[in-house]
Amino acid sequence: MSPSRVIHTDPEVLGGMPVFAGTRVPLKNLIDYLEAGYPLDEFLDDFPSVTREQVIAALEEAQEALSERACAA
Repeated sequence: MSPSRVIHTDPEVLGGMPVFAGTRVPLKNLIDYLEAGYPLDEFLDDFPSVTREQVIAALEEAQEALSERACAA
């Protein structure tokens, strides 16, 4: 899945908060679930409009961004 198709921002959708493309589910919800120790499957059950592929692609994109940021420091 192309990174540009994973996360979407639009000022008309939740005030521009980053959401999973094609949904109104904020990326922050995924982070909150993972930080609280909930399994990925629980997040997917609670937000069925988000696919496993979208979550994996978003996490890969985040990992790449963090790696690039660390290398630039």
